[in-house]
Amino acid sequence: MAKIRFKALEELFSRKPLEVKFPSKRISDYYGENVFDKRKMQKYLSKQAFESVLLSVESWSSIDRKIADQVASGMKAWAIDMGATHYTHWFQPLT
Repeated sequence: MAKIRFKALEELFSRKPLEVKFPSKRISDYYGENVFDKRKMQKYLSKQAFESVLLSVESWSSIDRKIADQVASGMKAWAIDMGATHYTHWFQPLT
């Protein structure tokens, strides 16, 4: 068992680090571009769902289950259009 572990560590340390290419030198140029924000919500949600979400955000109230399902479907469609192959949605803050 120890031989497998040391072999794995040996291979790990022999790898060269990957070079990361950033879209811009300034983080503020691309920060948040992959966020399901109001502009993207308006495109992917029905008018009723969009208005319900905005009202919920502004009044700190809950949204109806049917609206929540529409939001989840809209987010999934947006993620797939962005090239996602795996998907989850995480609402934050959780009150």
